Amino acid sequence: MIQVTEATATAGALKRLSDEGVSVWLDDLSRGRIESGNLAELIETKHVVGVTTNPSIFQAAIGSGAGYEDQLTDLATRGVTVDEAVRMMTTADVRAAADVLRPVYDATGGRDGRVSIEVDPRLAHDTRATIAEAKQLAWLVDRPNVMIKIPATKAGLPAITEVIGLGISVNVTLIFSLERYREVMDAYLAGLEKAAKKGLDLSTIHSVASFFVSRVDSEIDKRLTVLGTDRALALKGRAALANARLAYEAYEDVFGGERWNSLGGARANKQRPLWASTGVKDPAYKDTLYVDDLVAPGTVNTMPEATLNATADHGGITGDTVTGGYAQARADLAAVEALGISYDEVVQQLEDEGVAKFEVAWQDLLDAVTKSLNSKGVDAE
Repeated sequence: MIQVTEATATAGALKRLSDEGVSVWLDDLSRGRIESGNLAELIETKHVVGVTTNPSIFQAAIGSGAGYEDQLTDLATRGVTVDEAVRMMTTADVRAAADVLRPVYDATGGRDGRVSIEVDPRLAHDTRATIAEAKQLAWLVDRPNVMIKIPATKAGLPAITEVIGLGISVNVTLIFSLERYREVMDAYLAGLEKAAKKGLDLSTIHSVASFFVSRVDSEIDKRLTVLGTDRALALKGRAALANARLAYEAYEDVFGGERWNSLGGARANKQRPLWASTGVKDPAYKDTLYVDDLVAPGTVNTMPEATLNATADHGGITGDTVTGGYAQARADLAAVEALGISYDEVVQQLEDEGVAKFEVAWQDLLDAVTKSLNSKGVDAE
């Protein structure tokens, strides 16, 4: 009998997840994590093959000031604006993380080894500014394995097409609704078609579509609890998984269709679904719920470190838990609607709240950096 040690057990659940075709990405980044060797260790021991960031993550990392003192001093000495200072620090971290992940990028032909950085969330409803910011971020990071995050707002959709058409890889974020997800995939395909007309090598362009999970349960569960009936309470914890599974069904439909086939023949890459917001908010649910129950080939699961560690410790990876559940998923969402809870209203609210939360986090970061620059005797206005 093979003795299963703690180390092999830890590798086991995450390795099984990877073997099922799910790329494990870390939803966190800080300078300390890079410089301490922790990120490299997670790649080595926890099957991490990518990193995602967002304004909240940078606010937590840079807002504390830890590890950024020397650069803040230099930036203050140069008299830069607070916006420039923030971009210099965030792109430096993403560039360094991209270098750590470069071997993964090379080994996977660009599929993984990716680090994502988001456009200024204040631009979420400005198409032209989003495009300009995406181009600037790609230039500042200057690494082939960077992905520029663009929110899936109405204004973001044409920006996605334009940026992909320029040959820049994109992580589309803040997707909550199935309708918007199909629009995102359409925007990606349109971008590939533009890139093809320019003669760009489609094989070098990659994209993921970040479909948010736990926030759907948080909002719908809250409404089900208010209703309080046995029928309502029995539906708690089911909407988010149903929504994500139907997103995967849509992915299979779009990337199995004729429009995709011509692009795939030109060596284009599918836009992989990425499960985001996978940290469980309700302590009544298993803390690996949005990992164990969203296993499907060709997907990415980006996890906060607590979820990554929980999966390593006691994740229940039992194979594909998505493709056989489409009928039940439709039934679950229909049952929620039958109780008077509007799906369209919920997902629009979540998109609006998601953009607003990132705007607040970004402003908090700007305020913290302004204070740091001013404390060094420089007016950061």
